[in-house]
Amino acid sequence: MIGSAASVAEVTHISRHGLWLLLGNEELHIPFAEFPWFRTATIEQITTVEWPSAHHLYWPMLDVDVAVASIRQPADFPLMSRVTSAD
Repeated sequence: MIGSAASVAEVTHISRHGLWLLLGNEELHIPFAEFPWFRTATIEQITTVEWPSAHHLYWPMLDVDVAVASIRQPADFPLMSRVTSAD
């Protein structure tokens, strides 16, 4: 759209421990231990990230939505996961 500014999020580094994401002037670390959806993702899937609003990130190739606050303060957003067998 003409005249609109898009916010750009950029993945600056990926290691076996996590990834680093640049949002404007702020660089955030996203550890795989706390954000397991990215652990087995490809580089293309991780680096294809959208920042549609100040408080929201979206990885379309992974269909993962993340609140920016959950990256800044992960203890405030505990993960609850349960694996069940198909028996």
